[in-house]
Amino acid sequence: MTEPILDAVLPPAATLSRVCRRGTTLTLTDIEGGANVACLLYRDGDTRERYCMPDTLKAQHISRITSGVALYSDMGRVLASVVSDSVGWHDTITGHATQAIVDANWGHASYQEARNDWRPGARDQLLVELAKHGMDRRDLVGNINFFTKVAVGPEGELSFVAGNSAAGDHVTLRFELDTLVLLCSIPHPLDTAEAWAPKPVGVRVEAAPVAAADDVVRLACPENERGFINSEAVLA
Repeated sequence: MTEPILDAVLPPAATLSRVCRRGTTLTLTDIEGGANVACLLYRDGDTRERYCMPDTLKAQHISRITSGVALYSDMGRVLASVVSDSVGWHDTITGHATQAIVDANWGHASYQEARNDWRPGARDQLLVELAKHGMDRRDLVGNINFFTKVAVGPEGELSFVAGNSAAGDHVTLRFELDTLVLLCSIPHPLDTAEAWAPKPVGVRVEAAPVAAADDVVRLACPENERGFINSEAVLA
């Protein structure tokens, strides 16, 4: 059995960034249940190109991320594909928690006051991670929230669905282009839990075959076929 490229745990309320190469997969595992992982994607080598939530949804006529979905960049290329998912629904509409949201939902606790039990906002933590790669707040875009489901009511109201992800649930991305991945395990901004309880998440990167001509994600719709062709063109 081939050794994984990375096999680690993203601690609760922590961030991580790394480049995942074409021909690898990233598997995220909800270790305890109830996790949320805010995720941003940028094309390695030209981070001006990044995950585009509107194009991902409208190209595939969907409102959530799950197995079989291609993750588009703002240049019409497929950065990654969701090739396995035991959850069934991952949010990509409602963003991430600012410090003001965290303070309002769970109370303020600074690092100086609480040390490792502090309560940071996802936005500030993502900005710190972006800065490591020469980016700033201008590079923040709509993110994916892995393991979280947000339902939309008849009047357009949004509601957090508790218990969407159980212990051991997982989702796997296959990368179609070299991609800088940012992950943040701070709770979702609409989380209804009374107590601050961020969760740890398993992070595993492995080598994998690139998408074949008859790949199910590629052939899911004509837009995806064009997206894969655009990705392959930039490689040439």
